[in-house]
Amino acid sequence: MKSQKKRTAILVDIFLVLQFLMISLVQGEVHVYDFVLREKNFTRLCETKSMFVVNDIFPGPEIRVHKGDMVYVNVYNQAYYGLTIHWHGIMQLRNPWSDGPEYITQCPIQPGTNFTYEVLLSTEEGTVWWHAHSDWTRASVHGAIVILPTVGSTYPFPQTDEDEVIILSSWYLGDLKVRVDEAMKEATSLPRSDAYTINGQPGDLFPCSKGTAYRLKVDYAKTYLLRIVNANIDSSLFFAVAQHNLTVVGLDGAYIKPIYTTYIVISPGQTMDVLLKTDQVLGRYYMAGRHFSSDNAKVSQFGHDVTAILEYNGDYTYPTSPLFPKTLPMYSDFSAALNFTYQIKSLASPEYPINVPPDNDITTRMFITASMNSLYCEDSGFLSCTEIPIATSVNNISWVNPRNTDLLQAYYRNISGVYSTDFPDQPPTYYNFTDETYSNDTVLTVQGTKVKVLSYNESVEIVFQGTDVQGGSVNHPLHMHGYKFYVVGYGFGNYDNETDPKGFNLVDPPHVTTFGIPKNGWLAIRFIANNPGVWFWHCHMERHLTLGMEAAFIVKNGDTAETSILEPPAYMPSCNVPLASRFKNSDVFVEKKIDQ
Repeated sequence: MKSQKKRTAILVDIFLVLQFLMISLVQGEVHVYDFVLREKNFTRLCETKSMFVVNDIFPGPEIRVHKGDMVYVNVYNQAYYGLTIHWHGIMQLRNPWSDGPEYITQCPIQPGTNFTYEVLLSTEEGTVWWHAHSDWTRASVHGAIVILPTVGSTYPFPQTDEDEVIILSSWYLGDLKVRVDEAMKEATSLPRSDAYTINGQPGDLFPCSKGTAYRLKVDYAKTYLLRIVNANIDSSLFFAVAQHNLTVVGLDGAYIKPIYTTYIVISPGQTMDVLLKTDQVLGRYYMAGRHFSSDNAKVSQFGHDVTAILEYNGDYTYPTSPLFPKTLPMYSDFSAALNFTYQIKSLASPEYPINVPPDNDITTRMFITASMNSLYCEDSGFLSCTEIPIATSVNNISWVNPRNTDLLQAYYRNISGVYSTDFPDQPPTYYNFTDETYSNDTVLTVQGTKVKVLSYNESVEIVFQGTDVQGGSVNHPLHMHGYKFYVVGYGFGNYDNETDPKGFNLVDPPHVTTFGIPKNGWLAIRFIANNPGVWFWHCHMERHLTLGMEAAFIVKNGDTAETSILEPPAYMPSCNVPLASRFKNSDVFVEKKIDQ
């Protein structure tokens, strides 16, 4: 029976590929990639451990395409638990079926099975990325997507000689899944990374790592396009190259007005396209990343800086140690972070126009708080409130994934009882959001699977307000699936709906998929709901996502087939999850539950 199902799935995959190969005759090119997920041993930080990766490499394989192309990715899951893949920064127009967040648009790809994603490119151009969207698996399951201009067109900046992907990642000692599962069961602090890596290596400053740093070999007098991905689980990073200036020209798969700088700050989930001219004395120079912390000082952990080496080709005497970037800001340098962020503007040119909804067109306005909380619940005899004291929320709702099906299937098939459509447009109470003192009313939150329903093509404005409830105010990198949004404003303190809109940027605001809600501040965004489907949005810090700082939009179909969700593929992963696929040692887990 299993072999028959497997053959059926393979035939479906072949049919899909053939179908879209025909479509490609009138559209962009079609690319097919195979992703095989399995365990592989890696040695870092004096420890050899096994972790799940794609195609035996960390970071995972690069996808390289042109704007408007179509990509098929066959994912073969040889892991011991189910997972999904998300195509971060790609809007997937009318195609939520392949967006990827677990239990939102699909159920996990079960061990020993495969699933083919259809990645539909549209206006994206530059660097985006892919990653697992199942718990913390994205720590080791991720890679870059390079989207080149359409054939025959060029970049809106001077021609570069070469490009290079730079992926900033987290590294954890031991088995990360076990550490996360134990922390959730015991209600202890979720893991923080033990190191950062650049293209898989922590660099010379970490234990047992001297001489293992990633090396980028360059020629003198050339221009290199660095495609930088922050795949870190939780951390924003400063990044600089010793004695070299940088020019930022792209963000989240779109071009921006050039930023001339000696460093960048990049949030989890963001991607940046950065020009570097090799105009210095032949030698070796550190590329370095440093944690930018917006956490409370009591919980911040400052480790070593992650390093890689920019090495000039040529005949010269190597220095004993590469030069370190003196321009790399310190860990809590808020001024440096803000000075960089304030410079991010869309190109807003005739070739790259913007379409910001004007004030008079806004039909939905939402004000959403992002908070640390304690979970209000009744003791069920299995898991009491005292065992889960920490949660996160948006508008005081701490998200819970459905389990018997995914949200998209429930919406598309009109299955009742899976979610409710009463996500609030406002928080339940208004208070001094950034004050360090708070009452139980602001601390306690409730769990729910509540969505906001939007009509097709309506204009939306959302103000996200960070709070300091339980001292939990940090920079929250907000990520929205299915959409790019315009960042029309941000600031500090409590949002004032009378004065703050007067400073909104409607001329050249950043057009992004991920942007930070400032610590003890607010972020105002606008977008047009013209992509029908079910679309997740969440904080891209994994600890906050795990604890409930997320929700979803349902965008209804328009009046035509061209403005409606595409038909679902013939095969979607089953939602019947065997116990053994959730836990590596399922027998032990079952015994523990029986003993209770």
